[in-house]
Amino acid sequence: MDRIDLFRTFARVVECSSFTRAADTLGVPRSSVSAAIIELEGRVGARLLHRTTRKVSPTQDGTAFYERCLRVIADVEETEELFRQSTVGPAGKLRIDVPGRIGRLIIAPALPEFLALYPQLDIELRVTDRAVNLVEENVDCVLRVGPLSDSGLVARKVGDLPLINVASPRYLAAHGLPQQPGDLVAHLAVNYASPATGRIEDWEWIEGGELRTLPMRARVTVNSAEAYIACCLAGLGIIQIPAYDVQLHLNAGELVEVMPNHRAAPMPMTLLYPHRQYLARRLQVFADWLLQLLKRDAL
Repeated sequence: MDRIDLFRTFARVVECSSFTRAADTLGVPRSSVSAAIIELEGRVGARLLHRTTRKVSPTQDGTAFYERCLRVIADVEETEELFRQSTVGPAGKLRIDVPGRIGRLIIAPALPEFLALYPQLDIELRVTDRAVNLVEENVDCVLRVGPLSDSGLVARKVGDLPLINVASPRYLAAHGLPQQPGDLVAHLAVNYASPATGRIEDWEWIEGGELRTLPMRARVTVNSAEAYIACCLAGLGIIQIPAYDVQLHLNAGELVEVMPNHRAAPMPMTLLYPHRQYLARRLQVFADWLLQLLKRDAL
């Protein structure tokens, strides 16, 4: 194994905290990863990893060496792409993970324009609504909606996703039009339960610059955006939803915005990836394109 491959293997072990998971993401046997680390430690003359039955972690020397490895790997990749970029642009495969409806409604329909701009790039588009471990699942970047936990990843905010309140004409004909939050006690919502926690989201709005919440009465509770919208279309209650998600239904008159002056706070959208200073050119151009796309079609 050449030196740069040794560096890449070591970096992946540190990021996965496991020889086995690192081997899985690299597509090589675990024994090859173990042999590479032994060879690398022999070359540098230092112990780089603490090994236990449960976890692998870098030593003090290993932590310092890991940071240098990332710089070397990035320099090599940038050098390899230097002349190719000048003639044909960024090349290679990008693996991205995005929320379900954003992937289907916004990103997938626009991908032809991106691929036409960068004919040497291929996209592996993963559409999920769960938290993704970028390293273990070999993903280059992930788009997340909502508050973030401290993941240790680089976060690039791409905008705030507006939320609106909508109901179907059928519902409004039966229950009347709510004008302000105080009217909601006489109305039904379609409740949304988080797929991750099962927690039912309260109704939200901003008043006087402060967030207000209200548990809503509901006869139906769902745990997916598709069911949420379908139940609203069926007249089962009012919902709070990203505007892009129901724009076609609004245009067709199948849904109506209600209480436009009492919207929930917009939801932050963030692109996550490892190591800002080592960002590959192909990921840079995708991130810039995605930012403009979301501004145009979602924000």
